[in-house]
Amino acid sequence: MMDEKTMVSDALTGINSELKMYADCIAQSENPQLKQTLKQMRNKAETAQEQIYQIAREKSYYVPAAKATAEEIAHVKSLFQPESML
Repeated sequence: MMDEKTMVSDALTGINSELKMYADCIAQSENPQLKQTLKQMRNKAETAQEQIYQIAREKSYYVPAAKATAEEIAHVKSLFQPESML
């Protein structure tokens, strides 16, 4: 039998995969109605992911990585400047 921590982790993994699938489908859809429906479904999945994430944080099932320093953030931003992408 799975413990609660494993179930929460599996749920997050599943929803994260679902979110990636929605992103792919939205980007490839030419039908505006289908695209809108997929966006609505993605938004609901994002809400569920946020709720499960909060539960995982509250129960210490998930501990996020340390916050990036100002220097690390500046470095990553610099990688995406137009002149560095040549």
